[in-house]
Amino acid sequence: MIEETNGHAATTTTNGHAEPVTFTRKDFQSDQEVRWCPGCGDYSVLTAVQLLLPELGVAPENLVFVSGIGCSSRFPYYMNTYGLHSIHGRAPAIATGIAVARPDLDVWVITGDGDGLSIGGNHLIHALRRNVDLTIVLFNNQIYGLTKGQYSPTSEVGKVTKSTPFGSIDHPFNPVSLAIGSEATFVARTHDMDRKHMQETFRRAQAHHGSSFVEVYQNCNVFNDGAFEAVTARDARADMLIDLHHGQPIRFGKERERGVIMNNDGETEIVEVAAVGEDRILVHDETRHDPSLAFCLSRLADSPSQPTPVGVFRAVERPVYGDTMNRQIADAQEREGEGNLEALLNSGATWEV
Repeated sequence: MIEETNGHAATTTTNGHAEPVTFTRKDFQSDQEVRWCPGCGDYSVLTAVQLLLPELGVAPENLVFVSGIGCSSRFPYYMNTYGLHSIHGRAPAIATGIAVARPDLDVWVITGDGDGLSIGGNHLIHALRRNVDLTIVLFNNQIYGLTKGQYSPTSEVGKVTKSTPFGSIDHPFNPVSLAIGSEATFVARTHDMDRKHMQETFRRAQAHHGSSFVEVYQNCNVFNDGAFEAVTARDARADMLIDLHHGQPIRFGKERERGVIMNNDGETEIVEVAAVGEDRILVHDETRHDPSLAFCLSRLADSPSQPTPVGVFRAVERPVYGDTMNRQIADAQEREGEGNLEALLNSGATWEV
């Protein structure tokens, strides 16, 4: 029998002693053939997760991956864990039920910019504001891939697609801004071209107790190839990716010659460090309870063609939805005793509280 002790998997032997179990990537791989388009960024995200999970010490039978509809939503098929390929946009609602009913399970939501921010937008923001104990990973490729190349809620203005032949006139969502505005207690961004960065970001998100939201810049090489190349290409990263580290000045560039300040208008601004001095550079504080600074950082780039922050924007503590709900139930049972469902169903149309 496999059980968990302090979050680490262990097996109970016949003599009653718990011995540690070592997992490998193979333990988390299903027998299903992975089917995404050759070169798709989804492969990279899947590999990062499967390589990370053995380090977390959570047994496969204690993991649940819930997805909606879209290319990213094939994810549960490829995981040797519990999983559910659910309804378009409804993965956060279904995962909420699992997380609240079974707080012992490690519940992940895999979604995309179309699935999570269009038909599923309402479910997403309420899961975040309630602080449900979920790890939500949103693959953002700025396009509808499964339905063959229509514009999505994150596509840029002017995007020419099959559904916008004259260019999109919709202003796009910024997923990180949306999550921070929804009061998510953990918000981060990573990209599919850096496995180490993805794994560290996912590790932090999984360890957080409450709602964790991670946006992944993910390339769709068939319908939107190179959408993030300006910031994620290997030779561009030093000058274009602003890697956030808690407690450290927000600096970037090959020589760390550029930085971020708060200007006189209360906006974040990119400057040359030599021009303003080290003392003016913002020191990143992901634990700041007021989300305004994290939100300002999320607005630093209008599009992924400008210097763009990645890493953890916000990591704060707040009461977790399932914990609070189960405490209410326990308090009510202690005060009133076990309820009588049959009596309730036959009690008539009115009742007294």
